[in-house]
Amino acid sequence: MTRKWRNVALLTLCEVLAMTLWFSGSAIIPGLRAEMVLSDAQAAAMASAVSFGFVAGTLVSAVLTLADRVHPQRLFMISALAAAGANLATFAIDPAGPWMPVLRFVVGACMAGIYPVGMIMMSSWTAKDRGLLVGILVAALTLGSGAPHLIDIFGGLDWRFTIAASSALAAAGGLLVLLFEHGRPFNRAARFKPAQMLQAWTDPSLRYASFGYFGHMVELYAVWAWIALFLASSLSLRPDGDGTGELAKLLAFTMIGSGAAGSILGGLLADRIGRTRLTMACMTVSGFCCLVAGFVYGMPVWVLVLLCVVWGISIIADSAQFSASVIELAPPDYAGTMVTTQTCIGFTLTVGTIHAVPWFVDLFGWEGAFVPLAAGPFLGVLAMAKLRALPQSRLLAHGRR
Repeated sequence: MTRKWRNVALLTLCEVLAMTLWFSGSAIIPGLRAEMVLSDAQAAAMASAVSFGFVAGTLVSAVLTLADRVHPQRLFMISALAAAGANLATFAIDPAGPWMPVLRFVVGACMAGIYPVGMIMMSSWTAKDRGLLVGILVAALTLGSGAPHLIDIFGGLDWRFTIAASSALAAAGGLLVLLFEHGRPFNRAARFKPAQMLQAWTDPSLRYASFGYFGHMVELYAVWAWIALFLASSLSLRPDGDGTGELAKLLAFTMIGSGAAGSILGGLLADRIGRTRLTMACMTVSGFCCLVAGFVYGMPVWVLVLLCVVWGISIIADSAQFSASVIELAPPDYAGTMVTTQTCIGFTLTVGTIHAVPWFVDLFGWEGAFVPLAAGPFLGVLAMAKLRALPQSRLLAHGRR
């Protein structure tokens, strides 16, 4: 294995380990409900607080230019250890009380020192394979995000085991990242320039690339946060309800985890067929899955597996390509500002959609809960089609658009 791919593999492993914290709160909801009263509003707050914390953490990191002040490996390590500590602090509070969303917010804020910083580190090895390497990093995020559901199965659906294991894994990732070597010398990240955030709206190409990402985000984290409960409710309709909890967790991991392969495949394809074509195809498929999920509700397990795999791959395979598009379209001196703007607004949208799903369940049942989310990817397809029609789109993927 070459030096490049050793370091890519190491960083990928560290991202997987650290990102297990993101959905550790969502994964333990069924276990908490078995022991205590936990309303849908409290469950939604646990899930959305991570996204809200990530937005706040990203903004603070950008404004304070932490990537300029702290070496990436150290920032990654400090963030992973702090997030692991906040996750472990769950044992010191009432998980159904008001402090739980606060701790989840802290975990999300610390993620701002892991995922975006990992992107900076990975970019030191990119040449003409930016789509692939960024896709690998998103695959790590995806696999790590789904891991708590698998951990929960191994722990017998004991929420305490899931919290302890995910914290230990994240701490290990934070320490291992110190072994990472940069492909190119460490360059300071572009300084965050709030005044230039307006460029994201006045430049048509950047605006459409961002709108495509926003449509993608409307669906992504809401589905990831609630898919395990959707599956558990669907499986409970079987005549034989034994093992419903474990099977739902396994299917949820299958869905999110299959997205890891989708992210890598998406990166490979985007470098070859173009970013707009890849993102439009993925959002079309994932939006269609939002519409058909209700028809699959209550059907045999093999049908649910098929939905999970197709939806899991399509919902995330395009994610990295929106950031790659903005990097390629924006002037180099404020690409960092554009990516920060795109990411912060995108994750802010997830707070609303995560809270909206329980309301949709009350209105339409699980059969129709995901249908309204389809508006996001379908509008995203329209935005990327408009981007593809612009002459600036030839800047994408070395002219492949």
